Amino acid sequence: MNYDKEFDASGLSCPLPIVKTKKSLADMASGQVLRVVATDPGSVCDMAAFAEQTGNALLSSTQEGGKYVFFLRKA
Repeated sequence: MNYDKEFDASGLSCPLPIVKTKKSLADMASGQVLRVVATDPGSVCDMAAFAEQTGNALLSSTQEGGKYVFFLRKA
């Protein structure tokens, strides 16, 4: 999937992956896609809830080699 920006939240635990994802999205234009990589298993539920609460679209949520990869489209 194509993306405009990437944020690596590896090694961060709740709530830092969400807090830093929010900051990463802040300077992006509407419609742009952010790729987030995380190692915290809790980020799977957290990212889905964050997307629902903020109106940003969670395009994909997968696991690759022990890491969780998310694609979010800014609202």
